[in-house]
Amino acid sequence: MNKKSKKHKRKINIKRVLIVLIVILIMFFTIRKILKTNITNIYISGNSYLSDQEIIDIAGLKDYPNSLNNMSYKIQKRLIKNDYIISAKVVKKGLKKVYIEIKENYPLFYYLPENKTVLYDGTKINNKLSVPTIINKIPNTIYDKLLKKLQEVDKDILYRMSEIVYKPNDVDDERFFVLMNDGNYVYLTIYKFLKINKYVDIIKTFENQKGILYLDSGEYFDLFD
Repeated sequence: MNKKSKKHKRKINIKRVLIVLIVILIMFFTIRKILKTNITNIYISGNSYLSDQEIIDIAGLKDYPNSLNNMSYKIQKRLIKNDYIISAKVVKKGLKKVYIEIKENYPLFYYLPENKTVLYDGTKINNKLSVPTIINKIPNTIYDKLLKKLQEVDKDILYRMSEIVYKPNDVDDERFFVLMNDGNYVYLTIYKFLKINKYVDIIKTFENQKGILYLDSGEYFDLFD
C-alpha cells in the first residue's frame, strides 16, 4: 500500500523580506543622491594674475555643476587648454569639494617691434595687456637672456615697470634702461637685472624723491635737479 506523500508549504519569512526591501531602498536612494550631488566648495591657490572667478569659469565650474560629470581629470584638461595656465593640479575631496592649484602663464611684457604680448613661457599672443613695453628690437641671444631674468622678477616689481629700452654701450651690450610707473629711471644689465627686486626698499631711503637709479654699475641714485 502506497503512502501518500505529504506536501509541506514553506512559510515566507516576512521579516527577512522586509529587511531586503529596506536595504534595496536605502541603496537606491543613496545611489540617487550620489548621482545628483553637486560641487559646493572650490578652493584655488597659485593664482595672482587670474582671479578666482576667472579660474572657476575656465574650469567649467561656474554654476557649481554635478560632481560625477566633472571628474578631476576633466577639470584639469579644461584648465591647461587656457593660454594663461602652464599647469594645473586638481584634487577632489569627497564629491563636494574641489581643490585647484595652478601655475600661471602670466604676461611678462609687450614686445613693440612685433606687436605681441609675451607670456611667462615665451609664448607670444596678439592681445595687448597692461604690462611693461619693450620699445626696441633686442638681438635674439640677449632677448632669451632677458626673458629668463624677467621670469624671476617679483610680479609686483614687474608691473611697476612702464617701458624697457635696450640700450647697450661700449662697456656692456646687455644693458637696459627702464622707466618706472612712478617716474623714476633705472639702468640695468642682464647680469645684475635681479637687483630690481630691491627697488622698493632702495627708493624708500630717498623719501619719494625722483631720479635715476644706477644698478648697472654700483648701486646709487642720482636725483633729478
